Amino acid sequence: MKKCLVAVAAIVTAALAVVSAQGQRQVSLLVTNGIVVTMDGTGRVISGGSVAIDGANIVAVDTVDAIRRQFRASDTIDATGQVVMPGLVNTHTHAPMVLYRGLADDLALMDWLNNYIFPAEAKTVSPEFVRAGTRLAALEMIESGTTTFADMYYFEEEIAKETKAAGLRGVLGETVIQFPVADAKTPADALARAETFIKTFRNDPLITPAVAPHAIYTNDGQTLKAARDLSRKYSVPTLIHVAETRAEADTAKERGSPSVVAYLDSLGFLGPGVVAAHAIWVNDADIAILKSRGVGVSHNPESNMKLASGVAPVLGYLAADVPIGIGTDGAASNNDLDMFEAMRVASLLQKVTSNSPTAVSAKTALQMATTGGARALGMERQIGSLEQGKRADVIIVGMSAARQTPMYDPISHLVYVTRGDDVQTTIVNGKVLMRNRKVVTLDRAAVLKDARMWAEKVRAAVAR
Repeated sequence: MKKCLVAVAAIVTAALAVVSAQGQRQVSLLVTNGIVVTMDGTGRVISGGSVAIDGANIVAVDTVDAIRRQFRASDTIDATGQVVMPGLVNTHTHAPMVLYRGLADDLALMDWLNNYIFPAEAKTVSPEFVRAGTRLAALEMIESGTTTFADMYYFEEEIAKETKAAGLRGVLGETVIQFPVADAKTPADALARAETFIKTFRNDPLITPAVAPHAIYTNDGQTLKAARDLSRKYSVPTLIHVAETRAEADTAKERGSPSVVAYLDSLGFLGPGVVAAHAIWVNDADIAILKSRGVGVSHNPESNMKLASGVAPVLGYLAADVPIGIGTDGAASNNDLDMFEAMRVASLLQKVTSNSPTAVSAKTALQMATTGGARALGMERQIGSLEQGKRADVIIVGMSAARQTPMYDPISHLVYVTRGDDVQTTIVNGKVLMRNRKVVTLDRAAVLKDARMWAEKVRAAVAR
């Protein structure tokens, strides 16, 4: 009799499971049991939460029980004790420049550029160099939780190919500059390359092509207008360095404008889709112009500090509701691509310069690195938060290290304690790029070996 009852119970349990399964939606991936920091409009933090992903999209963010009732998946990642959050958005990089990491330090920007970086690039940049550098940068970004990055460099089509192969999302700008460079002898050549690049990648699910006129001090007004016109023609972003140094502000005055922002505005350059990197040497009138024109700003605190370029008026941008994100800049002037470090520095720098410990709170810094960056890039409808309908760009951050113990507030920990190498899992567009610290889209050993080989070539070239 006892055996019979056990058998009946087993049958009933199996039947209930079938009924339950029939009521569930099949999805591709579930991330379960985590501390879910959504960064949505209400700032939800779900202490026992799960994220349901189907294909490239997030289909639900809720409690573990609610997700379990509604969904089943072919793959599940258990995030117990870890933070589940949106992937970080790096709003300004020069990805291949990781191969110049540490090449020239402790210098002012113009000395660094004119006497070290530009000469090194003239001797070493090639499609092969760019591919190797992009793979190294992609590896570093995947391992440290960046899922989207904005880039400005040469041979940008090669950067796009390697970015796609690694599985990252990129807003990638072909550089336009007045003097001969590795991939273009004239601005007209660069603009033609940019147009070809746009046509090749304009409908790509991971790559957003852009035009990237370098700066006002490396381009004349005619070239700047032509670059912006090309962006408008294809409705793609424009990436540009703006008001990074006092010397750049002086260049604007030499051209008859009170500031860099005013000069660009006089050209009809500013508007939605423009992302202004640095934007340090600005005044209140400039901030008002940037806001009225719908320009996004990339704040790059570590590079700005290292090059002694100045301190961006982040509090002014935030008060004016200018879309502002955080960038690392290239690793030649940072010297890494760790967005957790950039968040921490962005917060602390504003506190000390404003003499206010409440300036740029942990929550605000985290917003800048996620939703703020998405907004600055014009991608807030697709990325930046964990919400139904958005792309499944998700990272899982370990919180078990000694320096992370105890944890009272996950948002505080993410900004003031966490480092890039605490990231355990990185997912972009629903695809797992790294699981439990193992990158699956790149051969780590091969990437590092190739980078070391290129370092020897760079060392030999600059020694001549």
